[in-house]
Amino acid sequence: MRAVTATQSRIPADPGTPIVVHLIDGTYELFRHFYGLRRFNKGNDRPYGAVAGVLQSVLEFFERGELHVGVATDHVIESFRNRLWAGYKTGEGIEPNLLAQFQPLEHALAAMGVAVWPMTDLEADDALASAACIAGADPRVQKVCIWTPDKDLAQCVSGDRVVQIDRKSKTIRDAAGVRAKFGVEPALIPDYLALVGDAADGYPGIAGIGAVGAARLLNRHGPIEAFPPEVLGERLDQALLFKQLATLRSDAPLFDNVEQLRWGGPTDALAAWTQRLGAPRLLQRCREAAHDL
Repeated sequence: MRAVTATQSRIPADPGTPIVVHLIDGTYELFRHFYGLRRFNKGNDRPYGAVAGVLQSVLEFFERGELHVGVATDHVIESFRNRLWAGYKTGEGIEPNLLAQFQPLEHALAAMGVAVWPMTDLEADDALASAACIAGADPRVQKVCIWTPDKDLAQCVSGDRVVQIDRKSKTIRDAAGVRAKFGVEPALIPDYLALVGDAADGYPGIAGIGAVGAARLLNRHGPIEAFPPEVLGERLDQALLFKQLATLRSDAPLFDNVEQLRWGGPTDALAAWTQRLGAPRLLQRCREAAHDL
């Protein structure tokens, strides 16, 4: 799915200037701000409090001069993976006050002039993987930063050019960092997760294989498809299914050129949104950040 349309023009960057692309997990950020506010509001949630928090976080990139930014969101929680595994994560149990802010976030980001990708059959993580693939193929791009703590995004890391940033632990993870944390190369992360499972996504992994054992098997034999038959036996099909769940799609046609991610300032619609969010200062900050663009 392509970005929600923003009406401001994209201003071409100097073709000789190296580009740093920032890809943000908007759904994670919405959860982070929602429960961060809970520490202070005692459950008295503002209707758009988390949305305002995400917009302020994204605006900080522009205020620092980091202009090539894209945000991926889960327009709905369910995806094609729910058809593959009945236990895969759903929207069940998400608090109504949080769920009600999913779509307003997408529209508010677009009003701010941000490239935003609301995913339906695919997930936000697939959008991040696809965006990293498109941006990483552009020789003008010096670095791609994927802002999410999700383990499955570690499979997108490449050397020190495509990195994962965990805001919670304040960690920047390059390929060496992925190996240090999980014991395997980034390309083997789907195999690793297939064996150990991912409770957040709702699949259990292979019984009796923990993190150390999974890393040992993968470093000895390579991907699951190359395992000797006796290693997994009758559990091979289940392991391959879990690998399919863990493997991110990187073929979503989100944009054609990284310049489509370059922020060109807020749209006219932002004024109404900042009033709705109860964050009038946000509009002034956006205009100030866009002043010299």
